[in-house]
Amino acid sequence: MSDSPLKLSKKTIEKYLFSIYGSEIEVLGIWKLGNKKPSGPVDLKGFGYGFPYAIECKFEGKVKRMVIETMRSEGFGHDNFSDRAQVLLWQHSAFGKLPKHVRSIDVGAFSEGNQCLQSLGKCREFFILTDYIEGDLYHADLDRIKKTGRMRELDEQRCLALSDYLVEIHKVKRDAPWLYVRRVRELVGHGECIMGLLDSYPPGLDFVDEGYFIDLEKNCVVWRWNLKRRTHRLRQVHGDFHPWNVLLREGADFTVLDRSRGEWGEPADDVSAMTINYIFYSLQKHGKLSGAYEHLFNLFWENYLTKTKDREILEVIQPFYAWRGLVVASPIWYPDLEKNVRTKLLTFVKKILKADKFDFRNVNSYLTED
Repeated sequence: MSDSPLKLSKKTIEKYLFSIYGSEIEVLGIWKLGNKKPSGPVDLKGFGYGFPYAIECKFEGKVKRMVIETMRSEGFGHDNFSDRAQVLLWQHSAFGKLPKHVRSIDVGAFSEGNQCLQSLGKCREFFILTDYIEGDLYHADLDRIKKTGRMRELDEQRCLALSDYLVEIHKVKRDAPWLYVRRVRELVGHGECIMGLLDSYPPGLDFVDEGYFIDLEKNCVVWRWNLKRRTHRLRQVHGDFHPWNVLLREGADFTVLDRSRGEWGEPADDVSAMTINYIFYSLQKHGKLSGAYEHLFNLFWENYLTKTKDREILEVIQPFYAWRGLVVASPIWYPDLEKNVRTKLLTFVKKILKADKFDFRNVNSYLTED
């Protein structure tokens, strides 16, 4: 992947979109998602890798928005062009199979001359094109609670809606033991998962030493052998169900984004990905799981367990929480996090791996050394 930005022309984008829709299309604007739409003429000179961009266009008398995105190459198993192509090709095939997921319109490639082509022989980098969805990311609710210290009734409704969503998608089973074994193996060894996260921690940190990571890897291998015997648990999953992949609109209406790593897996993956964030935010606000975050954490868990009756999840979620704990404690993803918060998160990771059964009502016991 080149570090230089792509220099796409307006005409190139219009030609590509015509190949999809079969109608003449005018590109009205393109801008980095999260920024305001520019008021001037369309300028594509700054289009860069690894960022989602909104495209606004007009065809058949209507204005439509969509999102185009490539992947960054820096670590986490995305180093090679083929790694990134694999992810985007899979996402295009899988997004439409999960309820409430944003729709993928197409997957394509930039050629060596920055032209969008159907032929892949000279492609330079892949991209995915999805629908543009209005809404606010769920983390904005968690940010507001941290700032104000107050929880609304709507926060409870949204928490339950997210928990209910997992209840529903996890009802779908599949008898394919090899897929469960693969998912557990990737949990430990994949570049996006535990070992990839450990490799991303820079050396010489003042809050953790190498011995901690070595012991953690050993414990995770033991957990892999524990989990790979539980192939009966294979279910439909999202794979990256966290507050930055949920777009909320009025009330508890939402759309999910960026399904990852496979259509089938362990339900604990999704539950841990969301609920670790109630712990994460509460540590920043209170130094422990407390207040509104503790209420939402317990509400999510109690609703999920009541409706799924899956008590076995408490015996398998430990390495998934370890992975997600490593994510939120990461100096790469969260460079400004206070040291004491990182320390408690890494203590959580260490202690959760030693627990035979997760006690979700006693999370604070995992946050401090004995």
